[in-house]
Amino acid sequence: MQLFGSSGTRGVVGEGLTPEFVIQVAKAAGTVWDDDRVVVAQDTRTSGDLFVSAAISGLTSIGVDVDVLGETPTPSASHYGAQNRLPVIIITASHNPPEYNGMKLMNAQGIELGESELEEIEACVSDEKYNHVSWDAVGQVREIETANGGYVDELLDAVDREQIARQKFTVALDPGHGAGALTSPSFFQRLGCTVHTINSTPDGHFPGRVPEPVESNLGDLKNLVSAVDADVGIAHDGDADRAIFIDETGEYIPGETSLAILSAAVLSEGDATVAAVNVSQRLVDVCKAVGAQLELTPVGSSKITSRVQELQSAGQTVPIAGEGNGGIFFPEYRLVRDGAYVAARFLEQIAEKPASELTSEYSAYTSVRINIEYTDDNEKAELLNNAMEYVEQADAALDTTDGYRLDYDDGWVLIRPSGTESKIRVYAEAKTEKRAETLANAVATHIN
Repeated sequence: MQLFGSSGTRGVVGEGLTPEFVIQVAKAAGTVWDDDRVVVAQDTRTSGDLFVSAAISGLTSIGVDVDVLGETPTPSASHYGAQNRLPVIIITASHNPPEYNGMKLMNAQGIELGESELEEIEACVSDEKYNHVSWDAVGQVREIETANGGYVDELLDAVDREQIARQKFTVALDPGHGAGALTSPSFFQRLGCTVHTINSTPDGHFPGRVPEPVESNLGDLKNLVSAVDADVGIAHDGDADRAIFIDETGEYIPGETSLAILSAAVLSEGDATVAAVNVSQRLVDVCKAVGAQLELTPVGSSKITSRVQELQSAGQTVPIAGEGNGGIFFPEYRLVRDGAYVAARFLEQIAEKPASELTSEYSAYTSVRINIEYTDDNEKAELLNNAMEYVEQADAALDTTDGYRLDYDDGWVLIRPSGTESKIRVYAEAKTEKRAETLANAVATHIN
């Protein structure tokens, strides 16, 4: 596919993403879906209104009515779409910097579209075969103001409110100026938590921190945890479909660790879980310990959801799935990444044991990620050619599910192009930080 990456389509506003492009994709999606109504939502980015207007123009031009939700977390828009059996277009660039925006497409079950559906939409854009209508049949628009409230109500019914309320947790919350600022503070307050916030004003300039909740961006949240003596710190990305945690001592909890903790709590013998090819050995160890099956896919939420659905159709139980970036699915709840729900499930775990004690059980591995930027397709091709040269010389087991993963006796390294940014990503994991850095740096030095 050319238009869609590992999670929708994204680009720098005015360059990789233009109103004209959004109109085309919206018309194609509406044509392929062939529904009378479609939902359109957005995160807090400054360009959100621009691209929402473009999506509305495209949809109404082919006779589709539009429910406009306004600024809405992705899981909230998914909930509204599933509740009303309507497909969804979300204008969001998730964790990308503020100059980016993008589109996520979901079906009427609130699930991100799989590869075959995206290819059908891409073909429609290429062929320009849209179902245009006459002036008297254009779609109508209505604004919906209840989506976020209904979403929070559903969240409260889906978690163990009594268990969490009994603990009287103090929570430090960092929505990162994203759409989670509109829902997560009230959700955790209604769970009985004392909530202290930072970066909780919706603001598409992201003045407090950039949207990606990686450790280097969460220094203020660490400080807040320590200042208010919080039991946990919670950080979201721009559209709040991810959750990353800080423990009660102010230490960052890698997403790979929280995925392992939550998986250990729900997986049983005979179950399956699905993760991307950059999976941590932490999850591999959990699956081996309980006798669960681990399925690997290319990186990207839509790849994971597609595999989960295949397993479920075959009668396989899949209690949890996800990636080590904080994007976790609980398919028996809903097959969508939901940062607030994941955070509540994490609160259920620390009701039994402090976060620092939980994470100590998964501290045997260290992960490193290096991003190598490129400016055009030629430079990208050169970097990938250099990566292939490195792989061919390496004395390690090779996996090409997505990019190149090299497995050594004492660690692994993965080289793959990002599906959302102009970057080659290099991931490495080992039992010591020095070894992980050595693995990552050796690759980065060779290919750059």
